[in-house]
Amino acid sequence: MPELPEVETVRRGLEQKLNNFIIKKVEICRDSTVAFPTNKEEFIKGLLNSLIYKWDRRGKYLIAQLKEVQNENAQFLPENSKNKGFLVVHLRMTGYFKFIENSSHPCKHTRIRFFDKNNNELRYIDVRSFGQMWWINKDLSLNKIIKGLGSLGPEPFSKDFDANYLKRVISKRTKSIKAILLDQTIVAGIGNIYADESLYSAGISPFREARTIKKNELIKLKESIVTVLKKSIGSGGTTFSDFRDLEGENGNFGLQTNVYRRTGKECRKCGNLIERQKITGRSTHWCPKCQK
Repeated sequence: MPELPEVETVRRGLEQKLNNFIIKKVEICRDSTVAFPTNKEEFIKGLLNSLIYKWDRRGKYLIAQLKEVQNENAQFLPENSKNKGFLVVHLRMTGYFKFIENSSHPCKHTRIRFFDKNNNELRYIDVRSFGQMWWINKDLSLNKIIKGLGSLGPEPFSKDFDANYLKRVISKRTKSIKAILLDQTIVAGIGNIYADESLYSAGISPFREARTIKKNELIKLKESIVTVLKKSIGSGGTTFSDFRDLEGENGNFGLQTNVYRRTGKECRKCGNLIERQKITGRSTHWCPKCQK
């Protein structure tokens, strides 16, 4: 599943590519991709004649701010235009966007298609079809409509995410620190790859009970999380998922991982062999010598 760096890479690509993209036509190829409103015609109507003004990210969710466009030829300032709600997207396991100039026939995994007046297409493709989209009217609350969005913990790059916060939320928890990092209500956006890499960087065993981790270790863990995520964003995400950016390319971070998918290979620090074991159903990779 795309994690924070992959979703951030997509957000940046969408923001760069969809400059002045006004939705003139929407084609739904798979009804189940639309999570809200339940009436698909209402979803389409809400998006028509909308300028995709700005893309934000919250955890693994993409959030497009929409502005109403009544006269495309008029000179107008988007920030002063009427708010037309939000398009929210969760890519899940295999969802990705592709921008196509002069639209062509869609592949069989195409789920939703957005067109502008020049027949440029923003195509949403999802092989396993777990991804979802919501159009949410400006008068409704995103957090109330999308429960997962409302329950997210702080962003790893926010001032609210620090060692004091981590100490407070894990002080009585007997769960493993790996399981804690995967909990989106504690910290938003971290998944399996970046939890493994961050714990390796911090020298902390993924099996440690969260409550046993000391303050100085949490300081290092927080710093490791931020460093690993920033490095991956700079590499355009990971090669290990089905993630694709708008150009159809996957990322380069997979070439640089220290433990993830390196089972049986030598640790880059100590030469010990990397091991793998499941924690809460997720494959976990670690160095028994470097991580205590």
